[in-house]
Amino acid sequence: MEALERYEMVCGMEVHVELKTKTKIFCNCTTEFGGEENTHVCPSCLGMPGTLPVANKQMVDFAIKTGLALNCEISPYTKFDRKNYFYPDLATNFQTSQFYQPICRNGYLEIEVDGEKKRIGITEAHMEEDAGKLVHGGDSITTSDESYVDYNRAGVPLLEIVSAPDIRSIDEAVAYLEQLVQTLEYIEVSDCKLEQGSVRFDVNVSLRPIGTEEFGVRTEMKNLNSFSSVRRCLEYEIQRQAEILDEGGEVIQETRTWDEGRGVTLGLRSKEEATDYRFFPEPDLMPIIIDREWIESIRKTMPELPAERRERLKSLGLSDYDARVITNSKAMADFFDQAFTKYNDAKNLANWVMGDFSRLLNAKEISVADSPVSPENLAELLILIEKGTISGKIGKTVIEEMFESGKGPEEIVKEKGLAQISDTGEILKLVQEVIEANPQSVADYKGGKGKAIGFLVGQIMKATRGKANPELVNKLLREELDKE
Repeated sequence: MEALERYEMVCGMEVHVELKTKTKIFCNCTTEFGGEENTHVCPSCLGMPGTLPVANKQMVDFAIKTGLALNCEISPYTKFDRKNYFYPDLATNFQTSQFYQPICRNGYLEIEVDGEKKRIGITEAHMEEDAGKLVHGGDSITTSDESYVDYNRAGVPLLEIVSAPDIRSIDEAVAYLEQLVQTLEYIEVSDCKLEQGSVRFDVNVSLRPIGTEEFGVRTEMKNLNSFSSVRRCLEYEIQRQAEILDEGGEVIQETRTWDEGRGVTLGLRSKEEATDYRFFPEPDLMPIIIDREWIESIRKTMPELPAERRERLKSLGLSDYDARVITNSKAMADFFDQAFTKYNDAKNLANWVMGDFSRLLNAKEISVADSPVSPENLAELLILIEKGTISGKIGKTVIEEMFESGKGPEEIVKEKGLAQISDTGEILKLVQEVIEANPQSVADYKGGKGKAIGFLVGQIMKATRGKANPELVNKLLREELDKE
């Protein structure tokens, strides 16, 4: 971007993660997504007088687990505070959050951009309750004449992960968010369904002249829920701020919204400072004491994280690119690992997983979890190819049939008579017939045109409907041609 030739971008992220507990943060209402408006509610999450909150232990477990994955210090003493502000989707007119003593502090997440690794600091991660959802009558909040409130989401447990302002490019911003969401998916604390708002991004960005140290005035863009939206939003906002600064103006510290349809950011309100929220300790909730034994019990449940898994796959002979593609999704990485227990040629397995398997998933618009082809069945298919029972080309036909019927590869090969012809006598007879029928191609081959043999091989494969063993065909064909 032209603006970044004159200015340096300074960016920090606040990521709100819905934790996948079965019940809400302080009551027993379900956290299930959807449902008719205002049906997943009770007097507690509606803020009715006389109700008292009770903290969800699984929420605390998930917060500790996330802190460990993000290399954070886990606070031995943590408590809740009231964040006071009025907004229609907040039934109590305050949000129960953590300000003074959050559960996680001083962590980091390592990212890689253009082969360069960098640590992005995690200032803190704190637990809080989600607000309800405003349903706008128009296309967006800025064009609506009326809005309605659905409190089904109110009280869903959130973990807000706050980065340090260490991000210096749009690519770094997207890499940070991708790596963070991937980590959350791997440790299984959230379903990470961005399209359902399970993870939402608040982007804080400012510009400063290149070579200066003082931060510029930042703006905050709230509630983005896709990586592409973050990229487009930053591109627009950086250009907007640069134009203001180029003209000698001052950027206003404010909260803005991203209008996806128009591709612009729009002002919502002036940006509040912490003092505006009048934080004070939540009197209805006891502090939480987290001892070392509790932390270690969570640590024992930690899975292999994405970076660790990438390195393990690379140790099996995969390229860095292959390892990244496979580990990009935990479900895909799990599929690969399960198939690898039955078929141990990692590179060939990776080629099929990233190739035909992924292609067919995309064509049918289904996830790995819904695949009719199991890891064991894919491994069985590759073993049939390796043994020479079928050719690689026939294998592509078989996997398509596996997706259609859900049957195993061996069953399909038997039913459709797809077994490869590897009988030397049978193939030799075909070789001799093709040589006799194509004298010009034979002459071309003997005249030094090596490509002519490809035509002859093709004639044999055509005659056998692709079932002849191609290696044996090539071998016998060359022997016969070189003999004459």
